[in-house]
Amino acid sequence: MTSTLDRTANRALTPGLPARLTLTPETTLAGRLDGAWWPRSRDLTAELPALADALKARWGRITRVLVNPEHWPVIPHKVAATGHVLHVGWFTEQDPDKVILLSYTTGRCDLLVIPPEAEPACAARLMTAAALPGSVLTAGSLMSGEAAANRRTREGGSSEDAWDTDGGAAPTPRPHPAAHPVVGARMIPLPGRTGR
Repeated sequence: MTSTLDRTANRALTPGLPARLTLTPETTLAGRLDGAWWPRSRDLTAELPALADALKARWGRITRVLVNPEHWPVIPHKVAATGHVLHVGWFTEQDPDKVILLSYTTGRCDLLVIPPEAEPACAARLMTAAALPGSVLTAGSLMSGEAAANRRTREGGSSEDAWDTDGGAAPTPRPHPAAHPVVGARMIPLPGRTGR
């Protein structure tokens, strides 16, 4: 049995729409990611031109794109962008939740790729986390952390529902240990920042 991929259906969803993108603020704090990208489909031919256009002001002309084939059903060798061609490559060793974009002028841009089918609230949390300056979190760790949080939310709600329907009362929330001051701790000011 053979299967075909209808690329025209995905292109109809994205023509002329800007890339859904967030970038870290320009700062000296280097992190593992430069931001996050939330494509509307898994069609690189349809999605990459808008991404390259959105990055041009800050990163210059993007010439190469690297992906892991795990989340992309078709990986074209070349994609037409505004005024130039993007060369696309793939590596199975690369984090599947990340895209790497290369520019002649600025170098490398690493972005978390949020699945197109993600809920808007989930995508917003991931976009914010990926754009934190100086963050040491990888794309894979952000995605697995979000998946774990979603599982806890689903499981927590179902256990409370079961407790309430069995005649029990909802448990009393306990404060987080970090909410209590530590005796003997002192604040150490960061260089270049003033204390309060």
